[in-house]
Amino acid sequence: MDKTAMKLRGVNLGSWLVLEKWMVPSLFDGLQATDETTWCAEMGPRATERLRAHWNSFITREDFRWIAGHGLNAIRIPVGHWIFGPDYPYHPKYGDNRHPFVTGGIEVLDRAMDWAQEFDLRVVLDLHAAPGCQNGFDNGGIKDVCEWHTKAEYRDHSLSVLERLAERYRNHPALHAIEVLNEPRWDVPTDYIKAYYLDAYERIRRHCPPERVAVVFHDGFRSFREFLGFMQPPQYQNVIFDIHRYQCFERCDIDADIHAHLRKSAGDWKDEADAIITELGLPTICGEWSLGLDLKVVSLWAEGPFNHALENMDQFQQNVASRGYADAQLLTFEKYQGWFFWSYRTETTPAWSLRSSVERDWLPSSFA
Repeated sequence: MDKTAMKLRGVNLGSWLVLEKWMVPSLFDGLQATDETTWCAEMGPRATERLRAHWNSFITREDFRWIAGHGLNAIRIPVGHWIFGPDYPYHPKYGDNRHPFVTGGIEVLDRAMDWAQEFDLRVVLDLHAAPGCQNGFDNGGIKDVCEWHTKAEYRDHSLSVLERLAERYRNHPALHAIEVLNEPRWDVPTDYIKAYYLDAYERIRRHCPPERVAVVFHDGFRSFREFLGFMQPPQYQNVIFDIHRYQCFERCDIDADIHAHLRKSAGDWKDEADAIITELGLPTICGEWSLGLDLKVVSLWAEGPFNHALENMDQFQQNVASRGYADAQLLTFEKYQGWFFWSYRTETTPAWSLRSSVERDWLPSSFA
C-alpha cells in the first residue's frame, strides 16, 4: 500500500508540547498567564521542572498503545517554534528573559516518534505556534498578539524550524507529514501565506522526498476556492490541504439546536467536502474537530451569553445527542483523506477529549 495515500484516522496530542490553559487548567492555577509564552515568563526558574513533569506524564507510551489499540492509525503533534531551544527571535511578551521557553521538548518529540513507530502510528508534525504568533489565540503561543506576518525574522525562523524538523526526521519511519503552519488568522494576507507555504514546501523537500513525506497547509480560515490552482502537481507532489471544523465559536452555531448541528455536519459540511474533492485537486484532511458545543469551557476571550444545544437536556439526552453529533461528523469527514480529533486528552472537558468520548460511548470504541 502507498503509505502517502493512506486514509488517516487520528487524534491530536494537544497541550503537550504547546500548552493551552483551558485544556490543562491545573498548570495555570494561581497564575495570570494565558498561554505558554506568558506561563514560562511568569514561572521563571520554576518552569523547567514543572513543564518537564507535564511532558513526562500528560502523554505516555501507554497512551500511544491505547490510541493504536482503538484502531486509530495517526497522530498530529503540535509543536512550538521553540522546540529546538533558544535560537528564536525575541518578543516583548518574553519580558526580561530573552529565552523563556523550557528546553528539552525535542527529546520528548524524539521519544514520541519512536513510540509512534513502535505502535505503527503515522505522525503529522504541526508547527502550531510561530514566533510573533500567527493568530492571536492561546494555541498560537501568545494570546491577543498576531504579529507573525509583520517581521521577516519571524517568517525566517518558522522556515528554519520546519527545515530542521524535516532534516531530523527525514528517515524516521513514523513521519507521514509536516504541517507548515497551524491556523494563520483570516486577516493575514492570503498572498503572504501562499508565499510562505511555497517556501516551506521547498525547505521540507530539501530533506524529505514526496514519496515519503507529505507537506500540509491550512486554509487560514478562508474559502478553499482561494487556493484553487495552488501547489498542484506535477510541480508540487504529495501536498495535503487541511481544514478545521467546529460548531461552537460563531453565534449562529452557538444558538443552534442539536438538530441544526447534525444538519450542518452531515449536510452542509458534506456538500463542502464534495466541492473540495471535486474542485481543489488536492487530498484534504480535517485536521481538527471535536464534540464541543459549549464555548464557555474553551474560551479565554469570548463574551457571553454561553448558551449551547445541550444545556437543557438530561444526561441520557446529552449522551444521545453527543453520539449523534459524533456520527454525523464522522460520516462527512470520512469522505476526506483523513481526520484528526481535537484532542486526545483534556483535564476537564470530555467533549474535547477523544479518550473520554470513547469511554463515554460518544465515539466508537474502534476506528479500524
